[in-house]
Amino acid sequence: MVERSEEVKLLGMWASPFSRRVEIALTLKGVPYEFSEQDITNKSPLLLQSNPVHKMIPVLLHNGKPISESLVILEYIDDTWQNNPILPQDPYDRAIARFWARFLDEQVYVTAMKVVGKVGEEKDAAVEATRDLLKLLEKELVGKDFLGGESLGFVDIVATLVAFWLMRTEEVVGVKVVPVEMFPEIHRWVKNLLDVDVIKKCIPPEDEHLDYIRARMESLKLKSV
Repeated sequence: MVERSEEVKLLGMWASPFSRRVEIALTLKGVPYEFSEQDITNKSPLLLQSNPVHKMIPVLLHNGKPISESLVILEYIDDTWQNNPILPQDPYDRAIARFWARFLDEQVYVTAMKVVGKVGEEKDAAVEATRDLLKLLEKELVGKDFLGGESLGFVDIVATLVAFWLMRTEEVVGVKVVPVEMFPEIHRWVKNLLDVDVIKKCIPPEDEHLDYIRARMESLKLKSV
């Protein structure tokens, strides 16, 4: 738990999977924090000052010291508040967890974003490319309740972008990127996530989230015209 003298503030955005994953970690650790909603279209002086390199959320301010990039923040949280560990204790297992986290952010997320921004054959190709990547995640889940093993862990927290971003986006883009008949293990894992109180508390409300995704997609379409 956090001592009273500590100040923890999260600069984030309610619909961002990268911001939400930090909230999950802080909540799992029992760390009290202040959430500062950021307008990503009109970035605040505090955000620009705290993250002058990327100028993006999330940023964790711990006693006034800024830490940027969600994966870095998750590891910082785990190192700073050691109750309810997120990363495995074994060095090899930690390395594997970091590998899957980067795979999710650098490959799955980047490829899935193309589903949102493309139409016709290009969208079909992006869907297939995303599914090819998710098949690797599907295989990793066989025989496990969570990607971290028996309990919620680092990779599960990172992978919530699949469960509560990509799979919600399906309704808006009009195509099942993660159909249950193709990915039964991923769907089983999502159900397990929804049984975790911390997850239920920290994911965005579905209706509001879908409205945001629709508005965001419309904005992207207008910019591409």
